Amino acid sequence: MSKAVGGAVVRNQVKRRLRHLVRDRLPELPPGSLVVVRALPGAGDADHTQLARDLDAALQRLLGGGAR
Repeated sequence: MSKAVGGAVVRNQVKRRLRHLVRDRLPELPPGSLVVVRALPGAGDADHTQLARDLDAALQRLLGGGAR
């Protein structure tokens, strides 16, 4: 994770939140899927709810359920 996300404490907090959010969404992914989640600079300022919304939108696009 880039230092653009924030200092070490913020990066680790974002990493933990994203891991938790992805773990809850694993059943939605096809078996054997490999997904890379990249936290952008704004992730350091986002709360848990915003990260969840952004992750859900990205997964929806990835799985073909969203407009491009």
